[in-house]
Amino acid sequence: MLRVGLTGGIGAGKSEVSRLLASWGAVLVDADLIAREVVEPGTPGLAAVAAEFGEGVLRPDGALDRRALGALVFSDPGRLAALNAIVHPLVRERSAELEAGAGPGDVVVQDIPLLVENGLGTLFDVVVVVDAPDDVRLDRLVRLRGMDEDEARARMAAQAGREERLAAADLVVDNGGPLADLEPRVREVWERLRERAAAS
Repeated sequence: MLRVGLTGGIGAGKSEVSRLLASWGAVLVDADLIAREVVEPGTPGLAAVAAEFGEGVLRPDGALDRRALGALVFSDPGRLAALNAIVHPLVRERSAELEAGAGPGDVVVQDIPLLVENGLGTLFDVVVVVDAPDDVRLDRLVRLRGMDEDEARARMAAQAGREERLAAADLVVDNGGPLADLEPRVREVWERLRERAAAS
C-alpha cells in the first residue's frame, strides 16, 4: 500500500484532483467529508462544538451552521485552534478505519486540507500538493463559491502560505490554468503513484 497525503490551499482545486484520482482507482479518504460526518446532528462531535461555541452555531433544525461557525473561527486563530482540537482527533480516528480497509497494492490518498499546517507530511510515503497562484484562488472563491472577498482572504490567511506548502511537496499538480489542463497533469501524477505502489 502506498500512503499519499494530498493537500492544497482553499480554491486550488484539490477536490477535483481527488475526484480524478478516485475515478482511476485510488482509495480516497477525504478529511473534509469526514469532518462533516463527525459533526452531523446527534454526534458527540456536534455536541462538543455547540458546547464550545454556543447554540448560535446551530441552525434551527439542529444541524451545524457552517457559515456562522466560520465567521467565528477563521479570523481568530485561538478559536480555530479550539475547533481543530475537537474535530481533528475524530477525523483521524475515522480516517484510520477507512484506510484499514485498503488492500496491499492500493494507492490510498488522504485528502487533507491542513496537512502542512498540522505537520502531517511525515505520516505519508508521498505528499502531493495541488498548487495555484493566490490571485487565481481568490478569484475562484469569490466567483465560483460566492464568498465575499474579505471572507475569502481570511480563509486563505488561516492556511499555510503557498511557499510553505510547496516546500512540503514530493509531487506538485499545477492547477493555475483552465480545468481542461488539469486532467493530463493529474494522470501523470497518478501513473507515478501507481509505479511507486507497485515497487513498494
